[in-house]
Amino acid sequence: MDSVQLLGYATFIYLAATFLYVALAIFRIERLGLFATALTIIGLLATSAGIGLRWVESYQLGIGYIPLTNMYESLVFFAWSIAVVYLAIEYIYKTRYLGAYVVSFAFLAMAYASFSAEFSKDIKPLLPALQSNWLAAHVITCFIGYAAFTIACGLAILYLIKKSSAGGTQENSPASEATRTNLAQLDIIIYKMIMFGFLWLTAGIITGAVWANSAWGTYWSWDPKETWSLITWFIYALALHARFTRGWDGTRMAWVALVGFLSVVFTYYGVNFLLSGLHSYGG
Repeated sequence: MDSVQLLGYATFIYLAATFLYVALAIFRIERLGLFATALTIIGLLATSAGIGLRWVESYQLGIGYIPLTNMYESLVFFAWSIAVVYLAIEYIYKTRYLGAYVVSFAFLAMAYASFSAEFSKDIKPLLPALQSNWLAAHVITCFIGYAAFTIACGLAILYLIKKSSAGGTQENSPASEATRTNLAQLDIIIYKMIMFGFLWLTAGIITGAVWANSAWGTYWSWDPKETWSLITWFIYALALHARFTRGWDGTRMAWVALVGFLSVVFTYYGVNFLLSGLHSYGG
């Protein structure tokens, strides 16, 4: 079995976990949540093994690099990051019902990587610009940030759904109290994910600037991906500033999480295929 096959199996494990999380959200059977968490952990382990095996395969081919250099490998690491951060949230907050809105993103990333014909899955020699010790630091920091923003987006969708469905409830009813508690918890997690992602994205931009200086002789060149990374950074920076100074929370932060995620998607995916620049090799 090679790394591509193993990562393909991981894709179906995430799909099964997603179905179980959705079933948990519908039927409220606690045992389904236990199985869903177990499958997510298994999927994470399979993804980790696949990344490690691909790394070994690159050395066997005489290339030897961390597998984070193209869209296929980065999507796999993106899914891995989502699973890691989500499992940490589940452990901290003891809430499995969030998985339906988060693990699905890990599955979609893995499915796109595994079954899309537009991405090469071959292990090829690195381009000169990628032959740097800053590669791992830059990619890892950026994608952990992207994963946090993705989770914030998934939870924002859940928040807006619950907010809409709670619109007709009586303020003094037990159901209304339970809904407010869930909404308050969701708001806190969304805010913490945005803050967490913002810190990692900041680190990613800094490491990228240092890497750019060593590769191209300048810290910043207004390359399309650099520009859109900065736009994404400002979206979340302004959102956090508004929360601290204006008290933004709830619905406003949920919409910010959605808009910010669209910027993340364009920064990560759209720039590579729609705008040419120094980062075009990412496609």
